[in-house]
Amino acid sequence: MKAEDAMDHVTLLAEDGTAIGVLPKSEVHTLDTPLHLAFSCYLLDAQGRLLLTRRALSKRTWPGVWTNSFCGHPRPGETIEDAVHRRAAEELGATVTELRLALPDYRYRAVDASGIVENEVCPVYVGILEGRLAPDPTEVGEWAWTEVPDAAASAAGTPFAFSPWLVEQLPQLRAKGQV
Repeated sequence: MKAEDAMDHVTLLAEDGTAIGVLPKSEVHTLDTPLHLAFSCYLLDAQGRLLLTRRALSKRTWPGVWTNSFCGHPRPGETIEDAVHRRAAEELGATVTELRLALPDYRYRAVDASGIVENEVCPVYVGILEGRLAPDPTEVGEWAWTEVPDAAASAAGTPFAFSPWLVEQLPQLRAKGQV
């Protein structure tokens, strides 16, 4: 596959996590989404506060819910770390430093109220935001810096207001001392 053809494709995975093909990103999230590779990233500031983002209302899945700092899909042939840096710039206008892999084996399947399925092997990263934010309004409706315990309490108390992956990931990150 040529580099320009890989731009909007995601990597499909077998149950054991090995790559088995690619599919255009526009076709992957359906009522029967195949298992594919993604990532989540949680950004902290110098004070240790967590950046939460509210997904734009125009998003196909989980529009308007609060979630982790940003997510994405590595392009075929792109390392996940490179994808994290690319998506930080695209989605948040941000630069990430001190990136570390926090939950290498995270995997989930969730169904949106519309019936669209997420089905991902989704390693979770934590990093530090360097500089200012300039979020893309087609990705991010709003954002907030919050103390990690406050975010965890909110997600536990009102899980419907948050993405299902944040509701699962945040307690795991806290238990491992990653945030």
